[in-house]
Amino acid sequence: MKILATYIGTILSVIVLAAALPGTENKPLTLGAVAPLSDVPLKDISGNAYSLQDLKRENGLLVIFSCNTCPFVLGWEDQYPHLGELGERNKIGVVLVNSNEAKREGDDSFDAMVAHAREKNYNTPYVVDQNSRLANRFGAITTPHVFLFDKDLKLVYKGSINDKYEQKDEKPQNYYLQNAIVSMMAGKPIQPAETRQMGCSIKRK
Repeated sequence: MKILATYIGTILSVIVLAAALPGTENKPLTLGAVAPLSDVPLKDISGNAYSLQDLKRENGLLVIFSCNTCPFVLGWEDQYPHLGELGERNKIGVVLVNSNEAKREGDDSFDAMVAHAREKNYNTPYVVDQNSRLANRFGAITTPHVFLFDKDLKLVYKGSINDKYEQKDEKPQNYYLQNAIVSMMAGKPIQPAETRQMGCSIKRK
């Protein structure tokens, strides 16, 4: 009985320690929170490394957790170039983040990211989130999962791009992200400021 109690105590200690280690957090980032790990360099498909601070523009930063193969991403990514242009017009940085660490040797390898971005005409940085560290700190759950930050890197919108989801031929009825950007630029409240994210789970190790 004493041995069992000691074993259970050891297991609980390991769980508590793991929960406290940097990069293991997976709590959802709340509205108004400042972007975490904003000074950590992330390798881009260009071969350069950029932090979120580097990518932030005068009016904010849009972070989209994405990947190469998820059906939801494939249904949405035709809008990525448009979002890049929207960010450029409004002086908002845009970055796509690949956190699928468990698929880094396959479909979401760096070389596969480069090829996929070229094929789909991405016009924004597409970076590797090593060990899913950024996704963990953001509490990102799916691909895609959207986080819009204002000029102070405070979170003002999170969730879905729109309500199109994975159907390529489906026309969106609600342009959540685009409306959030318009409202943010106008200094108006964002409604809704949070929507349900939809997509494939981020493949963590």
